Amino acid sequence: MSDHRQIRSLGIERHGEAYVFDYDEGPPAEGHVRLDTLYTGFSAGTELTFLKHTNPYFHSRWDGDRGVFIAGEPGLHYPVPFLGYMEVARVTESRNGGFSEGDVVATTFAHKTGHTADPFRDVLVKLPPELDPILGIFVAQMGPIAANGILHADAEACGGAVTRLGQGVAGRNVLVIGAGPVGMLTALFARRAGASEVVIADPSPVRRRIAEALGLQAMDEEQAWQHAKARWHSGGEDRGADVVFQTRAHAASLHMALRALRPQGTVIDLAFYQGGAGELRLGEEFHHNGLAIRCAQINRVPRGMNHAWDRGRLALETLDLLQSDGAAIRENMITNIVPFDEGPAFLKTLVEQRSDFLQIVFKVRD
Repeated sequence: MSDHRQIRSLGIERHGEAYVFDYDEGPPAEGHVRLDTLYTGFSAGTELTFLKHTNPYFHSRWDGDRGVFIAGEPGLHYPVPFLGYMEVARVTESRNGGFSEGDVVATTFAHKTGHTADPFRDVLVKLPPELDPILGIFVAQMGPIAANGILHADAEACGGAVTRLGQGVAGRNVLVIGAGPVGMLTALFARRAGASEVVIADPSPVRRRIAEALGLQAMDEEQAWQHAKARWHSGGEDRGADVVFQTRAHAASLHMALRALRPQGTVIDLAFYQGGAGELRLGEEFHHNGLAIRCAQINRVPRGMNHAWDRGRLALETLDLLQSDGAAIRENMITNIVPFDEGPAFLKTLVEQRSDFLQIVFKVRD
């Protein structure tokens, strides 16, 4: 049996200040596996809310029984010792017959140098040996978020009778708003599913160039809704995108998503909004075209969907995408690889300078 070991974790000590702290971890129990982290991906859209003190949990408490936030009762306080959910690790000790020493897995245990996992409770997806292990950061959480968005569009088109991911977007005109990692993966999933045309929209010229390097058609948001209304039509007044995936956390982008839709279309919303929604005009296109907004949240597959569509299956769909598009994703989407110990200084610079990036990865070990 292994001994105790020291684990280092990257967290947020106070508003605007990241830190690394140490703690002791005991040996793995029966049925568990001990992991050494190789890479851990930074999910900027969520994790910067902890650094900037904009996360809703700092100002309210989630009442799980009623499914509502209770204002004025903070559910979270500094320090925040653990954050992150995009890890790749190597099994160094296994007390579980399903995993062997040396296996490389994608999982979700926070920005830590190691972890002891319970395969019956934790998400652990073995990576094929031919896959570049750094791509595993997308497998357990980020890829399934995008795949779940596609699944929600499938449910809109096909109800519960979905047998293939992307069944509801095949042959349809698709607009993705937001060229962050979730938006890029969503657009790649839609293209792989056989969408008639895929356009991705973002205000950043850098991100549009990355999208084009992935073989995607990229525009700014104004160009995108105009393209949708001018080019995508089925006769008469039936103009616009068949489905829009909204992945950018700005109310004005959600309004653009509604503007781009065909009558009675649906926005599949994957964005995490932290502020108000003053730019969202529900008295305009939303009302006059009879539109719908559907939140695709990673912890919920569409109501009525076959139970086989769980996160494990969405992770396998992500692996399939990486098998076909992994080289281009590795070359273009991963823009920053940062040594783990430099994490606090890097995040401070990131907030202060607001530099262009797409996917940040902290490297722990080879």
